[in-house]
Amino acid sequence: MQSPTLTIASRSHEYPVYIDQDIRFHTFNLINAQLSHPASAYMIVADKTVADYYLTDVLSSFPESKKPFVSLIPSGESSKSFDMYHQLLTEALENGLDRQSVIIALGGGVTGDLAGFTAATYMRGIQYVQMPTTLLAHDSSVGGKTGINHAHGKNLIGAFHPPAAVIYDSEMLRTLPIQEWRSGFAEVIKHGFIADPELLDWLERNITDLSHIPSEIINELLERSIRIKAHIVEEDEKEQGVRAYLNFGHTLGHSIEAEVGYGHMTHGEAVAIGMSFALKLSERLLGSKLSYNRILDYMKTLDYSLQIPSGCAHDQLIVRMRRDKKSSHNDINYVLLHSIGQPQLVKVSEEDILRLLEEEGNLR
Repeated sequence: MQSPTLTIASRSHEYPVYIDQDIRFHTFNLINAQLSHPASAYMIVADKTVADYYLTDVLSSFPESKKPFVSLIPSGESSKSFDMYHQLLTEALENGLDRQSVIIALGGGVTGDLAGFTAATYMRGIQYVQMPTTLLAHDSSVGGKTGINHAHGKNLIGAFHPPAAVIYDSEMLRTLPIQEWRSGFAEVIKHGFIADPELLDWLERNITDLSHIPSEIINELLERSIRIKAHIVEEDEKEQGVRAYLNFGHTLGHSIEAEVGYGHMTHGEAVAIGMSFALKLSERLLGSKLSYNRILDYMKTLDYSLQIPSGCAHDQLIVRMRRDKKSSHNDINYVLLHSIGQPQLVKVSEEDILRLLEEEGNLR
């Protein structure tokens, strides 16, 4: 049996993260090595696009007597909705899932968030397994955050529900469109900004083209980035303190996503804009001297646009920031940097944010 690449400790249990090529063909054995009790049934929630590529491979690992029920969901952020959540609950009930059943999320962050929230609330909580198929999901599949969107904002309805295991077959990333690579890579860069300047240097040296990354580099990329996320969530599982640092770039990023309409811009592309803005805000409000231009230039060579979309009205972005989960008592809480690797959660006035939006509307 393959050993975990790393193990993450949540308040309720420890869970393994497996990272390797072609481990999707061993899904059944990897899952059952970790479950606290034998599963009575399995339900795979799979992104329709991902299913065309990999569902057969995953199903082949299960014996005939244990074949999972399969529920396919449309690709894209629009699936993180009340309607899809209700549909999954209904299908779980109709297929007779009980409290000993296991839900498997096969897809990107949308699939993981939706299937995880379904597992968190079905019969007051059942076990589930994350099988990420995007680079972006390296961030969302670890840490136990689950949820769906509301018209008023992203991820406003959800629960903390750590998975039983994370199975990351890096070969499944090979079929990702370049835009999705770019989306996930922004979160890797974020981890470098908040916790590991050496990771930023390593990325510059080893990854110059997102369409051609050797397998061994992908595996190391995933492990290094997930270790940063794991360290933070182990220290602060319920986001009462340092876990908020993982939202660097997300306050403006989430607002841009909502303002342009979910699915019109990838999450990581919006976060990249948010990070650029947060770096400038850090220098202005904290007096930080951040040597970030080299990293932003590097991001531009990978075809990131760091401009706020022209259709985003500044006053509407402020309204959406007020609704952000990190905001409290009408204050907008922003993750800023004293230096690369030293973040701080800071209360920022709307006036300061609006002034920089107006002065630096196009950022870089």
